[in-house]
Amino acid sequence: QLQSKILILTVCAAGIGGTFQYGYNISIINAPTSYIQTFMNQTWLERTGVPLESNVILLLWSFTVSVYPLGGLAGAVVAGPMAIALGRKMSLLLNNVFVIIAAFLSGFSRMAKSFEMIMLSRFFTGMNAGVSMNIQPMYLAESAPKKLRGAVALTSASFTALGLVLGQVVGLRELLGGEETWPFLLASNVVPALIQLMALPWFPESPRYLLIDRGDKESCVSALQKLRGNRDLSAELEEMLAEQAAVKGQRAKNPWELFQNPALRWQLTSIIVLSSAMQLCGNDSMYFYAAYVFQEAGIPQDKIPYVVIGTGSCELIASITCNVVIDYAGRRPLLLGGYIFMAGWAIVFMVALSQQTQLSWMPYLSMACVFAYILSFGIGPAGVTGVLPTEVFDQMSRPAAYMICGSLLWFNLFLVGTAFPFIVKSLAHFCYVPFLVVCICTAFYVGFFLPETKGKSFLEISEEFKKRNFKAQTHAVFYKGPEEIKSTML
Repeated sequence: QLQSKILILTVCAAGIGGTFQYGYNISIINAPTSYIQTFMNQTWLERTGVPLESNVILLLWSFTVSVYPLGGLAGAVVAGPMAIALGRKMSLLLNNVFVIIAAFLSGFSRMAKSFEMIMLSRFFTGMNAGVSMNIQPMYLAESAPKKLRGAVALTSASFTALGLVLGQVVGLRELLGGEETWPFLLASNVVPALIQLMALPWFPESPRYLLIDRGDKESCVSALQKLRGNRDLSAELEEMLAEQAAVKGQRAKNPWELFQNPALRWQLTSIIVLSSAMQLCGNDSMYFYAAYVFQEAGIPQDKIPYVVIGTGSCELIASITCNVVIDYAGRRPLLLGGYIFMAGWAIVFMVALSQQTQLSWMPYLSMACVFAYILSFGIGPAGVTGVLPTEVFDQMSRPAAYMICGSLLWFNLFLVGTAFPFIVKSLAHFCYVPFLVVCICTAFYVGFFLPETKGKSFLEISEEFKKRNFKAQTHAVFYKGPEEIKSTML
């Protein structure tokens, strides 16, 4: 009982300063948009005596928003080397330095009359999120027992959704989203960082990292005992030692080495497809549309922020549900179902948008679509995508795989954020067509090419992919004697 508590507390300590920050920092920037734009204009006016033109303010604002994914990209690139050199737990602890710097910059930006400090602080918060999005699922999946691995690693998505909701709540005018308090809102991300710095040191490092990367069997056993208690550890230890033997003499790989290795072809293709789809499926753009759709449905302007909290709560409920069912249902059905439902809702949403003014009940249908789309995303793609790199790569390739995953995730977030306003401008009501195509193609890939990883050891998953990667060669080798092969199978 105590041991399962320790695993739960480890998950919470890693999550609160980890992926929680990603969701939180994405949503707190929305509330003070107009105040920060006014602050930029006033600051410029005081410096030069000339006010900024509205399109220049918009350009500065879009740069402030888009510097966050650029920071995330930098974080994703340094996360791999950090995870290898410092270990998973130490990397998460050190990662809080970026947030503390960011909170200091944004908290004092108004006092210093510098909007550049806000831009710099967004870059650092991005770096923090980039590191934690890569290292937290790796740390948790390596620390969890096999039968709970999916659920434990998936808590990363639940913490992201929790961060989104809390960011929306704290950003309300009554709390920190007012004109006087916005610097405190932007600096409030220091609180989760301090909680993690106090809590995480008490919990063990990833046992797999200790044994396979460090070769420290004693520390590995002691970490396992902390996490599992008095249970018999021999089977789990044996599995880890077999994995250690399989990668003996190898060093941690670099991202470009994964591309050169034919034994990793299918694993790499799978994570590239799924990481790209996670941002290119249009879920974040639904949040962009939410306020407009709610306005059209006749919800008063001042009540919209409260309804928007409902969208974040939707993702939170869906990811917690996914947590509960992932180790029963498996990874593939959740991914497949998520993308098929999203494709369906994208079609309904476009029809609803095009008929918005014709039929009085259409705004309510588009409102339902916003919630349904976010729910479909939360139930599968949001969480499962982050778990897969841990499961399909071995210990030496894992950090590099997360670097590739993370870089794609942040690059595509930047791409969608920059391109979406132009897509809306050119395609109007049919702006979801590109996202629809992405959802259909991804569902097709998952349905036909992605193997199930539920309940399998890391070695078993590696073997399954090995068969796929070398299918052509194995056919060539065995082709000489089909009779013998048939007879051995009977």
